[in-house]
Amino acid sequence: MKLIRPIIAILATTLFSGSVLAGVFKCTDAQGNTAYQSAPCAEENIAAEIDLQTGGHTDLTAKQKQQQEEKELDLELKKQQEAEKQKQIDLEAKRKKDAAEQSAINQQLIKDNPIQFSVFAIPPYTADELPALVKQFEARLPEIEKFRRLAAQKALATGECIRVEADELSVKSKADQLVIKVDCSSAKTFRFNEAELVD
Repeated sequence: MKLIRPIIAILATTLFSGSVLAGVFKCTDAQGNTAYQSAPCAEENIAAEIDLQTGGHTDLTAKQKQQQEEKELDLELKKQQEAEKQKQIDLEAKRKKDAAEQSAINQQLIKDNPIQFSVFAIPPYTADELPALVKQFEARLPEIEKFRRLAAQKALATGECIRVEADELSVKSKADQLVIKVDCSSAKTFRFNEAELVD
């Protein structure tokens, strides 16, 4: 009999402490009726979880609302990041397309004027295989191709250049001021910055 009482006491304590740890939920429905229960409240109720050990409570409705808002913010942020990524992809595709179009104009100019241009006077810069110097300015590749053509024409217009042998981006280029170097068959070299070429 002496052994049975401690066992019953231990069992009672264990069962009681288990129910304490389980917690109590205070549920308030739309009509303002309040009920206390051991299971979570129905979704349409205002819910609070009461901690029987500390007496404190957690507003589960507000917590769920906050979690939902955070989830929606995360989703919106991901959408914005995807949109920005797609924008960059589209810009890169347009830049390559525009550069290829400018390069095609250059090649046609050479083909139409074989006396004024050597065959390799303005070699195309391929977007995926750019020389190290041009790679630094790849965001401006379409402009570089256009400026190369304008620089060659400007050199020829001086009368000091009979034939363009080479037409390249110069090492003197800066991010906000590209410079094109034109070598002529007369051993004359010209350097034009973009300010001179857009006038």
